[in-house]
Amino acid sequence: MTKPDLIQSIWKGRITKGEMGRPMRASRSELDRLLDPDNTKIRLDMVYRAASAVGRKVRLELMEKPRG
Repeated sequence: MTKPDLIQSIWKGRITKGEMGRPMRASRSELDRLLDPDNTKIRLDMVYRAASAVGRKVRLELMEKPRG
């Protein structure tokens, strides 16, 4: 799930930041940082909790780097 996916899930589900933050046990400032497209420093546990709050799952995949 990318940040745009997460943001779109919030808008589609008509969920507020407060409604999203409650099950995540996250403050408004944590949510703002999570949803900020310029912020690349996000804890993985926060991404999992955010996805769960909007009814989504996260899939993490490690791939080999292309050689060359």
